[in-house]
Amino acid sequence: MDGNGRWAEARGLPRIEGHRRGSESVRDVVRAARELGLQALTIYAFSSQNWARPVDEVTALMQLLCDFVRDERDEIMQNGIRLRTIGQIERLPAFVQAPLAALVADSAAHTGMTLCLALSYGGREAIVEAARSALADGVAPAQLDEATFSARLPTRDLPPLDLLIRTSGEQRLSNFLLWESAYAELYFTDTLWPDFRRAHLGAALDAYRGRERRFGLTSAQLSDITEDN
Repeated sequence: MDGNGRWAEARGLPRIEGHRRGSESVRDVVRAARELGLQALTIYAFSSQNWARPVDEVTALMQLLCDFVRDERDEIMQNGIRLRTIGQIERLPAFVQAPLAALVADSAAHTGMTLCLALSYGGREAIVEAARSALADGVAPAQLDEATFSARLPTRDLPPLDLLIRTSGEQRLSNFLLWESAYAELYFTDTLWPDFRRAHLGAALDAYRGRERRFGLTSAQLSDITEDN
């Protein structure tokens, strides 16, 4: 989610107003994703690098996160959504950790869509932590393969990443799901996140459906596989 600050500055508003408007986009997109039957949705809400932002902005973002968790609790529980988090959650302030942990625990048995919040998250950091885990468990170099490594990533219980959407005209991954995005389809839009709604999500999904996912194969090979199935 990108463009909150620019959205506010273009309107002569404090940056936090852009973040507040962005939280409305989160609500609309999550609802749309559930209604469309998506299996999982991961939202990059706060990166490891975002801690370097001005203290007042970080504090306001933490309060917005706390408000979101509390305000959306009933809807998440009533709709069978499973809330997950990835990232260094221990770095979040206690007033955020408490309601967040409670909702994660209370929704753990839900079988509907999984909503994953990436908080204090970084793709490189996740990869380093997975490598450390393998070393700590005594995994021999010859035994370390993709499956063994993936099982140590925080996304290990999520489905494979199919589509990665980047808003506001930026065309980079910005340290998000680096390992998981190896074969994901990338979709870039100039729309700033506070203006991104279910119609924009629909456009991204339409674009995704029109792509041929080859995973290193040729179109002819894919055609043969399809015919065999």
